[in-house]
Amino acid sequence: MNVRNRTLHICCIGYISVFLLLFGTITYAASRIEELKGSITNRNSEIERLEKEIKQYEQQLVGISKEKNTLKNTIRTFDVSIRKFNSDISFTQNKITKTAYTIEKLVLSITEKEEKIKQNENTLAAALRSINEAESHTLMELVLAHSKLSEIWNELANMEQFQVVVNKNLASLKSLKEELVENKVQEQQRKKELVTYKNELDDKKEIVEYNRVEKNKVLKTTESKETSYAEMLADKKQKKEEFLAELLELESQLQLEIDPSAFPEPGSKVLAWPLDDVLITQYFGNTEFAQTTSAYKGQGHNGIDFRASSGTKVKAALAGTVEAIGNTDIAPGCYSYGKWILIRHKNGLSTMYAHLSIIKVAQGQEVATSDTIGFSGNTGYSTGPHLHFTVYATQGVRVQQFSKSINCKNTTIPIADLKAYINPLSYL
Repeated sequence: MNVRNRTLHICCIGYISVFLLLFGTITYAASRIEELKGSITNRNSEIERLEKEIKQYEQQLVGISKEKNTLKNTIRTFDVSIRKFNSDISFTQNKITKTAYTIEKLVLSITEKEEKIKQNENTLAAALRSINEAESHTLMELVLAHSKLSEIWNELANMEQFQVVVNKNLASLKSLKEELVENKVQEQQRKKELVTYKNELDDKKEIVEYNRVEKNKVLKTTESKETSYAEMLADKKQKKEEFLAELLELESQLQLEIDPSAFPEPGSKVLAWPLDDVLITQYFGNTEFAQTTSAYKGQGHNGIDFRASSGTKVKAALAGTVEAIGNTDIAPGCYSYGKWILIRHKNGLSTMYAHLSIIKVAQGQEVATSDTIGFSGNTGYSTGPHLHFTVYATQGVRVQQFSKSINCKNTTIPIADLKAYINPLSYL
């Protein structure tokens, strides 16, 4: 075998040897990746089981909400809510573990591909140098180097075959680099998901604690007696009517200039629903409930109420700035909006979300449409967990301290000219 032929032959052997060595070194990574795939599958099965369990609890809560408002049913609501969120915590913990496994699998895959790319590039470079050296000889030199014509044809065939192998591996190298880029993008996405899940876990633990505290508060106040619970509800209703009467008197005195052209036309559907699962329990205006509540004095209900079990995600109906947040429960006996959020939007509308259990935003914060801003609850005056949603013409609403009030003195709430209240369904 001549020098040129030996060079090509050695190069082929070297190329194949490095290829085999490379795949031998990734045995552990491949084994761990398969192990992680199995763990991810197991987590998916557990997540699916917990999803079904959570839906069953949600159905129970819907059923209880349709029953009479008694102490027994209120305690049942708290108990089922706590069980639901404990399952939800397990659900989120499983998603965190699954995501961690997925990230580890991606990291191993990225490392493996980077090693493959590095070694393939080095091997290809050596192979291409050998081909270039072999091809630098002229046909006449090739003829003179061999005594038989068959040897010439064999060498040309070897060279052609080797070039085919090199071209295939160049294509494989390109594919590896594309997969590497995709894996790195996926890794970053999963890391963001991991942060989100960990935040959700903290929120759910806080919601469980909120329900425990509220349950104990009700039991302590009523001494576990249905008669005491009925008296508590009657007292709440009376104090709510006192608050509404005070609010109506204050708002009737406001004479703010509101330009109808400063906000969208009704029916423009510019707002998104503030909940994922929508069921309206009370509408805007002079509903039957509003007419039977003397405090409204014909002005009607100033928003709409949605069914929402305690701890349901509440979302921004439109991008905007958090104008203010508040909690009227800081004043004992003030049965008003409870924990509330007011968001000012750029189109001349403002939206208010009330009776929340947890507020997740701060004053001045910018939010996007459908961002989670809080969780529904039973704060303020509420006969059960729900979301109260109000839409204002921004020009007609302001946030101020309720300085003259029997039960809500010094609490801060949105105050609006009566003309500023708009039917939310005109924009949803």
